[in-house]
Amino acid sequence: MHIEQNTSLKPYNTFGIDVKAKHFVSISNVSELKKVLNSSNYPNKLLLGGGSNMLLTKDFDGLVIHLNLKGIAVISEDHNHVFVKAAAGENWHEFVLWCLANNYGGIENMSLIPGNVGTAPIQNIGAYGVELKDVFVSCETVSIENQTEKVFDKKDCNFGYRNSIFKQEEKGKRVITSVTFKLTKEKHLLNTNYGAITSQLNEMGVNTPSIQDISKAVIAIRQSKLPDPKDIGNSGSFFKNPVISKTLFESLKDNFEDIPSYPVSDAEVKVPAGWLIEKAGFKGKRFGAYGVHKKQALVLVNYGNAKGEDILKLSKLIQKTIFRLFNIHIEAEVNLL
Repeated sequence: MHIEQNTSLKPYNTFGIDVKAKHFVSISNVSELKKVLNSSNYPNKLLLGGGSNMLLTKDFDGLVIHLNLKGIAVISEDHNHVFVKAAAGENWHEFVLWCLANNYGGIENMSLIPGNVGTAPIQNIGAYGVELKDVFVSCETVSIENQTEKVFDKKDCNFGYRNSIFKQEEKGKRVITSVTFKLTKEKHLLNTNYGAITSQLNEMGVNTPSIQDISKAVIAIRQSKLPDPKDIGNSGSFFKNPVISKTLFESLKDNFEDIPSYPVSDAEVKVPAGWLIEKAGFKGKRFGAYGVHKKQALVLVNYGNAKGEDILKLSKLIQKTIFRLFNIHIEAEVNLL
């Protein structure tokens, strides 16, 4: 375990923002994590996983701890289910591919979501009708304050839409070191009704899809809409889809007949933030080195050497405009640092 000085965080965030950490360390096991968390030499600490769900706006005057915990293992199984534990530092999409190679089903709809396994429960990541909570069993954690270990089960996590206890009461208090999933082995529950999956499968000539086919369809859809962070810096969807009252939705329909929605409850609907942003005229709009992606209005991008504060300023302009036009507040999905 080697602590570096004045390290650029550009390789460690998918936005590709070039800020520096005064101190930096990459840890590969829980013992190292506990040791560095317990160190009084660095009172100001920042935990960093895949760097896919954050916008860095300034240098960090402290110690950045890069969670590089690796390992995937089957811990138990029965006739139709398998329990798989993955370490926090495993790349999420690589983990999905590992499961598919073993014919384990349940997370194929979440293919190609950027980030690492350890940050997945924090956001309760989801895509195309499936969320992490649908396959989540538990996660192992370490206390930042006193390094005690604690296991959180699904009920403990209090999952909501892109939300969990780790974004609320436990925010900044615990580090997730591994996650255990319950996946199917044979009787896979296929979800092809959300978004363009069915039409993509038809285009692929697939009538009876496997979980591998669904993954390929999702990957094709995402690649057609979303930029690869290796090519253009981004964090995927920057904003959450807002949930609004049916009363507000009906009043908006008077002026915007084509406004789409998805039912949430008898009194509420979810409106696609991407539609709102596109309707407001931001889709494809570029401001020098940064802007809104031309194919997906939910994605803010760094075209080269943008600063984090530039992208933050753009996000606030979008929020202000959406509220003015639609009386809807859209919330950032990424963490701002």
